Amino acid sequence: MGLLSTGQRSLSALQQYGIVTANYWAFTLTDGALRMLVVFHFHALGYTTLEIAFLFLFYEFFGIITNLYGGWLGARFGLRLTLWSGTLMQVAALLMLIPVADTWPKWWSVAYVMVAQAISGIAKDLNKMSAKSAIKTVVPETTDDQSRGEAQLFKWVAILTGSKNALKGVGFFLGGLLLTTIGFNAAVGAMAAGLFTAFLLTLVLPAEIGRMKQKPTFTALFSKSEGINVLSLARFFLFGARDVWFVVALPVFLQAALGWRFWEVGGFMGLWVIGYGIVQASAPALRRSWGQSKPPGVSAVEFWSGVLTAIPALIAIALWREVAHPGVAIVAGLAAFGVVFAMNSSIHSYMVLAYTDAESVSLNVGFYYMANAAGRLLGTLLSGALFLLGGMQACLWMSCVLVALAFGTSTRLPPVQPH
Repeated sequence: MGLLSTGQRSLSALQQYGIVTANYWAFTLTDGALRMLVVFHFHALGYTTLEIAFLFLFYEFFGIITNLYGGWLGARFGLRLTLWSGTLMQVAALLMLIPVADTWPKWWSVAYVMVAQAISGIAKDLNKMSAKSAIKTVVPETTDDQSRGEAQLFKWVAILTGSKNALKGVGFFLGGLLLTTIGFNAAVGAMAAGLFTAFLLTLVLPAEIGRMKQKPTFTALFSKSEGINVLSLARFFLFGARDVWFVVALPVFLQAALGWRFWEVGGFMGLWVIGYGIVQASAPALRRSWGQSKPPGVSAVEFWSGVLTAIPALIAIALWREVAHPGVAIVAGLAAFGVVFAMNSSIHSYMVLAYTDAESVSLNVGFYYMANAAGRLLGTLLSGALFLLGGMQACLWMSCVLVALAFGTSTRLPPVQPH
């Protein structure tokens, strides 16, 4: 114990960041792979895409609750505890799925997998909140040059966020590969073993990461920062706008309307997420190439959400007017949506840390990602309902409306104040 404590104290900020990021990467691989494993496995059993989508509702719902209370737990007990909890809960969720069998009744399979997905959803958001909050505590503050310190923060946030999404796309491929080579049950067991190994690396992290000196009460759960509150509402609309077409409508459309095979659908979605992650990680470099050396502010949030508003509308019009083959319109349009959405998301992820201080970072980040999870849940429900009512075009028009609401909300953001 004495040696471990000495090792924890001697870790540099960069080493702490590296350990947290490595754990987050390992977690993200299993998260992406598990989604594809569940989709492919249950599709092979004859489940409809909508039935499969319902398997993920608990995953999103419990993310809302987890982000709210996870931030409070991180501030009160430290981010190391929430990181450990999230990782071990994901291991437990994977182990739960090992006995799933084709012979189970459909109602029991759905209920059982929904519970496992609920645990995985809690785990995902505990892990994400911990990793993103930890950046604020390990990236050194630059008191002599505030702009340089904020630029450094933007760079590390972009790298973590972008690499996470790229790896999630790799996880989509990994899930399909594991299912093909070793089968569903062995695949979830192998992933549980790999993730537990990654958990062991985090044992050397210091306990005080992210812990507030003054223990927060439950009244601290809801952010008192105007910037965090407005940005959280914008995030709610932004991620609803993505998932209203991505979760149910897109795979159903590609499969039913365009005749794509299931592995082609998974491959396209995986490539989209990888590309999205690469753009996120490259956001600081892209901004510098455009001559913008300072960290992004409110005007950047407004600009990118304004540009994004037009893209789903243009895709919907292209499908309606049949100006190109539907597959070309969808692939090209969603590629453009992915690039602009990635810039939006990367700047958002930086802004939430810019609006907070290191002392209360996990509370504010938890509240912010609660809004993120609520937006994903709204998008998931709307995606299934609107596709039944009006097809892909209805989902794209709703995406346009939700992005417009995100843009309108962003105009109320206050300027970032240095901490």
